[in-house]
Amino acid sequence: MATLREIKKRTTAVKNTKQITSTMEMVATAKSKKAVDRVHAAQPYAHKIKELIASISSGGVTIKNPLLRKVEKIKKVAILAVAGNRGLCGGFNNNVVKMAIKRIEHWKSQGVEVEAHLVGKKVKSVFTFQKVPYEKSYTHIQDSPNYENGLEFSEYFMKAFTEEKLDRVEIIYTAYKSSSEQKTVTETVMPIEIEEDIKEKKELVNTIYEPDAKLILDSLLPRAITTVFYQSLLESTASEQIARRIAMKNATDAASDMIKDLTRAYNRARQAKITQEISEIVAGADAIG
Repeated sequence: MATLREIKKRTTAVKNTKQITSTMEMVATAKSKKAVDRVHAAQPYAHKIKELIASISSGGVTIKNPLLRKVEKIKKVAILAVAGNRGLCGGFNNNVVKMAIKRIEHWKSQGVEVEAHLVGKKVKSVFTFQKVPYEKSYTHIQDSPNYENGLEFSEYFMKAFTEEKLDRVEIIYTAYKSSSEQKTVTETVMPIEIEEDIKEKKELVNTIYEPDAKLILDSLLPRAITTVFYQSLLESTASEQIARRIAMKNATDAASDMIKDLTRAYNRARQAKITQEISEIVAGADAIG
């Protein structure tokens, strides 16, 4: 049985840990609120671009653009796995890593060459440890990704796709659905796939485009692809902070329960010691008497 000093020392250590996790929970809460606000602010722009592209594409106009290239046989795929630079966020990073490795194995089993790109120190460290080859890693993206980060990815992948060095580009990230739901998903960026529900709505609308549909589409497509990358970074950041808040809350609650258990154990040990001392005094008095 642990001594009173040992129990008291352990209780102090747990209280210090609880103070740290509680502070981290508050920080993550503040960061997640800002990140979610940025996600919501970017969503209308992303949705409107998709609507415009669907409207032009379903307007009966034949438009040739390298970004709309139809790929009959996929020979090489690029996968961008988006995780975080830090841990202490539950299964957030691990879920992205598992899905990325599973996706790589899926394509390789079909004889397709895979080019992996990694965002975040955590996914990079796992790939390095497991000796999974990757093309490039990006660890400079912090808690507040900007549009230039999305542009960095879109320029590289659009160039490779239009030059036919890549036949498909996918992003694996944690999508933000709501404050209570975040899900690790795989999204195809290129070739561009127009959502059928949006396309069906736009087929009934007769629209006249100025200067012409091709020029507008040529301008919109790069913006749409950049927006997809930027949106995925924003949603991943928001999901990471929410996951960290939940993990730190669980750790704080566990520390509170542990402190209660240690306090009970301390009181029982103290009571047992007092009882023993009283028994020794009574026994000594009886011996003298």
